[in-house]
Amino acid sequence: MNTLLWIVVTGLLMSVVALVGSLTLLLEERTLKRLIQPLVALAAGSLLGGAFFHMLPTAVERLGNGPLPYLWLVLGFSAVLALEQLLHWHHCHKATSAHRQPLTYLLLVADGVHNFLGGMAVAGAFLVETRLGVLTWVAALAHEVPQELGDFGVLIQGGWSKRKALLFNFLSALTFPLGGLVTYAASSALDVTFLIPFAAGNFVYIAAADLVPEMKRHPELRRAATHFLCFALGLGLLYASRLLFTD
Repeated sequence: MNTLLWIVVTGLLMSVVALVGSLTLLLEERTLKRLIQPLVALAAGSLLGGAFFHMLPTAVERLGNGPLPYLWLVLGFSAVLALEQLLHWHHCHKATSAHRQPLTYLLLVADGVHNFLGGMAVAGAFLVETRLGVLTWVAALAHEVPQELGDFGVLIQGGWSKRKALLFNFLSALTFPLGGLVTYAASSALDVTFLIPFAAGNFVYIAAADLVPEMKRHPELRRAATHFLCFALGLGLLYASRLLFTD
């Protein structure tokens, strides 16, 4: 499968993930909360593992072990911070976030921008190496599932019908393959390797600023231990894949 096909197929698959929000209609609120928190912890570990075990080493290998890959890492971190500051948006990953109810359209706009950047990041990884593209996509996927579950719940609680919430969530997710196609088109004119450490910075910010605080919300020892184990599992899977697929 050629690079463009990888970018298109994985981009469309990521868009379909937006439909996972419909699961919130089938689960009790208590069950949903118990499901989302371990997924958030797993996503945090996966994002950090993808950033530090795969993306940053590849960036250093391609760009050299000078300031450049680390500069792009910081810029990627800062870009997501600026996005959240600008749009007053935060990934709280909860189906019951009353303070976000009036912000349903803003949530979709922010989600669309976030997905566009994610599509660019994954496409940039595929353009460097197919294996790296797949692993970057998997790490991003781990983050998208709990996010879409929470976002869909917010739209429903904001007064949206189920059909409208699913449709607009899906449309917002289509910016993911759009970002991938834009990156692929631009790659003929410029080297997009910088997107690898930039995306790693995105992943580090989302994991550290959004997901880790969320997984720490429950003081009960048993639940806290479960969340930490899920976090460690995410890290471990990405580290194991690094060892497994290293030439």
